[in-house]
Amino acid sequence: MSTPARSLVRSALTGTLALTVGAALLAPAATAQAPYAEPPASIVKILDAAPLPWVSTSPTGEHMMLMERENLPPISEMAQPMLRLAGQRVNPMTNAGFGPRRVVGFTVQDMDGNTVGRFEGGDELGVGFPSWSPDGRYAAFTVTRGQGEDAGVALLVLDVAAGEVRPLVEGVNTLGVSPQWLPDGQHIVLGLIPEGRGDAPERSPVPKGPVIQENLGGEPAPVRTYQDLLQDAHDEALFDHHFTSQLAFVHVGDGSHTKVGEPDVYVNADPSPDGRYLLVERLERPYSYLVPWYRFPQVIEVWSTGAAGGGDGAPGARVAEIARLPLAERIPIQGVITGPRSHRWRHTEGTAELLWFEALDGGDPKREASERDKVMLLAAPFDGAAREVARLEDRARGISWVGDTPWAAVSEYDRDERWSRTWLVDVRPDTDSAPRELFSLSVQDAYGDPGDPVSEMNASGHSVWRVEDGHLLLTGSGASPEGDRPFFDLLDLDSLETKRLWRNSGEEYETVVDVLAAEDGGFRLLTRRESPTEPPNYYVRAVNPAMAASRREPLTTFEHPAPELLDVKKELVTYTRDDGVELSATLYLPPDHQDGQQHPLLVWAYPREFNDPRMASQVRGSPWRFTMFGGSSHLFLLTQGYAVMDGATMPVVGDDPETVNDTFIDQIVASAAAAIREAVERGVADGERVGVGGHSYGAFMTANLLAHSDLFKAGVARSGAYNRTLTPFGFQAERRTFWEAPETYFALSPFMHADQIDEPLLMIHGMEDNNSGTFPIQSERMYHAIKGHGGTTRLVML
Repeated sequence: MSTPARSLVRSALTGTLALTVGAALLAPAATAQAPYAEPPASIVKILDAAPLPWVSTSPTGEHMMLMERENLPPISEMAQPMLRLAGQRVNPMTNAGFGPRRVVGFTVQDMDGNTVGRFEGGDELGVGFPSWSPDGRYAAFTVTRGQGEDAGVALLVLDVAAGEVRPLVEGVNTLGVSPQWLPDGQHIVLGLIPEGRGDAPERSPVPKGPVIQENLGGEPAPVRTYQDLLQDAHDEALFDHHFTSQLAFVHVGDGSHTKVGEPDVYVNADPSPDGRYLLVERLERPYSYLVPWYRFPQVIEVWSTGAAGGGDGAPGARVAEIARLPLAERIPIQGVITGPRSHRWRHTEGTAELLWFEALDGGDPKREASERDKVMLLAAPFDGAAREVARLEDRARGISWVGDTPWAAVSEYDRDERWSRTWLVDVRPDTDSAPRELFSLSVQDAYGDPGDPVSEMNASGHSVWRVEDGHLLLTGSGASPEGDRPFFDLLDLDSLETKRLWRNSGEEYETVVDVLAAEDGGFRLLTRRESPTEPPNYYVRAVNPAMAASRREPLTTFEHPAPELLDVKKELVTYTRDDGVELSATLYLPPDHQDGQQHPLLVWAYPREFNDPRMASQVRGSPWRFTMFGGSSHLFLLTQGYAVMDGATMPVVGDDPETVNDTFIDQIVASAAAAIREAVERGVADGERVGVGGHSYGAFMTANLLAHSDLFKAGVARSGAYNRTLTPFGFQAERRTFWEAPETYFALSPFMHADQIDEPLLMIHGMEDNNSGTFPIQSERMYHAIKGHGGTTRLVML
C-alpha cells in the first residue's frame, strides 16, 4: 500500500498518540496545516495488512464468493470531485455515488475449496457488491472507472459454469436504481444514462436572484439537521441531470438491452416474483431544500415487463398507478407520513401482490391511539380496491415472508417500552385465521433474543425466511453472562416451540454464516470460526440431532494478517456501578505486558439508553474473537504500551424514555469511575494516567466526562456533537425538543461547559461529515470555546 493510501488515517492516529502521551506535545505549531505524518513502524505494518474478505454464498449453496478489500482508500480517491445533491453525494466524473471503494476483486469457489472464477479490479475505482442470479448460475456486478474517457459505471457478469467474466453494458446509472435480476435469471433491470444527455449544467457566475424559503403557517414542520441538501435552482438542475435514468432490460447472454419507459428520476424498479410486472417509483417536483430526496413527491406505479418477463403488452406499459405521495416536509418527530408508505412485493414465488403500510394515528407517535398502522394488500391486475390484512397496535417496522407459505411475518415496535413484536399473518383473501404472535421481546434484552430467521433466495430471486419440514431456522449471537455463544435453532411453526441443534463452545468463537443444505435429518452449515490468536476462516459443519457431535471441515486457510498482534492479551471483564448496575468491557493489554505491570489506560465507550437496569447489566461481546484492527481504531494504542478498556458499557437507565437524559451526566460519570476502579484493582492500569475516548455519541460523552469530572487526564473525541441547540428537534434518544426541555439541552451540551474542561482534548472530525447530528462546525465551535478559555486542545480536520 502506498504512503498516500495510509496517510488519511495515519495523521489522526499520530494526533491521538500525541495527545494521550501528554499535553506537552501540543505545540502552538499544531494550529497550522501540517503535512501527513507517518505513525510508528509497528502501526504501519498493521495498516498495510490486507483485511480478510467478505463472503457471500450462492442461492444453491454450491458456491461461495470471497470479496477482497483494502484497508484504507487512497487520498487521491477521496479527493475526487463531489456534488452534494438532496442528501446524496455524487462523483460527477463517474455519475455514481461518491465514497471509498469497498470491494477491489473477488474469487468464487465451490464447497470443496476449488476456485471456479475470479475478477481483479486492478486500478478500477471500485467493484460493486456482486448479485447472484436466482439459480446461482451468474453473479452480476458493476465496475466504476474514474479516469479519462472511460470514466463511468459498467455492468459485468461472472458465468460460474464457464468460469469467465463478460462485459454486458456501459453507461450504467446506479443513482436511484440498482441492477436487479428478473425471476427468469436471464434478464437484469437497471438504469442507464440517457442517450444524448449532454454535459452537466454550469453554474452562472451571476446569480439570478436570492434563494427564498417561506412558511405560511399551517401544521408544524420539524426537521432534522439534514446535510447535503439542495441549495438553489442550479442544484435542482444538477440533481435532474445526474439522477435521470433510462430503465432497461439487459440480457445476460449477449448484453443486448431493451429500453423500458421514458427517461425520468427513478428511485426503484423492482420485478414481481412472477416476473410479469415492475414496481416503479419515480420522483416529481417540487423539490425541497429542507429534506432529502426520499421525502420528495413520489409516484408509485406498476409496469409490464413485456416479453422479457412474460408480462402483457410492451415493456414499460403502465398497468396501474398505485399512489401519489406529496412532498413530506411536515412529518412529526420520529413519525411517518400519513398516506401509504413502504410499498413492496409479496416475495412468495409466482405471485404478484403489493403490500404497504398506512398510519392510523396521523403518523404522530405522541398522539394517543389504540392502533397505529394497518397493512394493505393489492393483487394483480391492480384495478380494484386494496384490502386490509392486519392492524397493529404499534408502528410497523417491516414485513418478511415465511418460505412458500401464505404467511407474512409483520413486525411492530413500541418506542416507549422499546418492545418488538412479530406476527404471522395469513394474507390469503378467504382465510379467517387470526394473526399469531411469533416473537415478543424487549429490543434491549440481549439474553432473551431468539435470534434471526435464516433467509434464502427463492426461485424468483426474492429473499424469504427458510423453512424446512415445518420448522423455521434461527441463528443468533447468543448473548450470555459468559459472553456471546452463537447458536443454531429450529422453531416449530405449529407449536412455536424451539429446539437447539448447535451452540458454540470452548475457547473460540464460531458463528453460522449460512445454511447450505438440509440432509440426512440434519444440516450442512457454512460457519466462520476464529479465536483470539487465529484469524477467521470458513468451515462446512454438519449438524445432525441424531449425532452426539457435529463435524467441521475447513474451506479456507487465511493466515494471520498482522502477526505483531499475536501477543495482545484480552479478557471480557464485568464490574459493578455504585448503584448496582452491572457493567462490562473487553480489557486489552499490550503485547509486551508483564505480570504486575501497570499501563496508561484508555477507556473507549458509547452510551446507550435502557428502560430496565437488568437489561443494562447484560454482558455483550465475546472474549474469544480474533484480535485485529485497522483504519482509525483506538486499539492501535496497544502497540504503544497502553491498556484499553474497549466497549466499556455506559448505560443510561430510566423507566421513562421522555426524561431518561435528565440523569445522563450522573450515570456516565458513575460508569466511568467503575471502569477505572476495575482496571486499577486488577493491577494493570495506572489510575493517574487514564484517558477517555469515543466516536459520535461517544465523543459527546467524552467531552461531558471531561467537563463534569476529574477522572481522566485527557480525552479523544471523534466526529462529535457538542452544542445540542444545533440539533433542536431531538438527538439520539432524546424525544423532547429544545423548546420543551431547554434546561436539559443546556446541561447536556459540553459546549456550554467548555470553561470547565481543564484536561487536554483532541477532537478529530471529517470535513465532509454528512451525519445529520454531527456537522463539522460542532467540533470547530467546541475548539474555539475551549481555546477561548485557555484550555489545552487540538482540532484535526481530515
